Amino acid sequence: MSSDALSTFIRSTFRSVWALELLCLLRQNRGRGLTHEEMVARLRGSDLVVSQSVESLTAAGLVLSESDGSIRYAPVSDDLDRLAADAEARYARSPDAVRRLIVTAANPSVSAFADAFRLRKD
Repeated sequence: MSSDALSTFIRSTFRSVWALELLCLLRQNRGRGLTHEEMVARLRGSDLVVSQSVESLTAAGLVLSESDGSIRYAPVSDDLDRLAADAEARYARSPDAVRRLIVTAANPSVSAFADAFRLRKD
């Protein structure tokens, strides 16, 4: 997988770092679903953050809501599973770089503001 394809996947899939953290948690527990309360406790996040993350991961085709209300990792394709695995691996290797990808995709004006302060050689 190319680095550009993975970067595009990360920017387009994760609206927040919380969503990526939740994906990692669900992938690590792929054999079972987690309840909303378990996700909140294990991520040490808020109800709202977990709900929004579940919503975006569901829309991306990465997780599935079970009949009992639990959420489990269930990518709709092998390609999506590989992208998720690669995103998790890159996040483990370079967490700051991945965070920057997510934040700049969610807030393009932040990136433009930061770019204004870059020193350029003429």
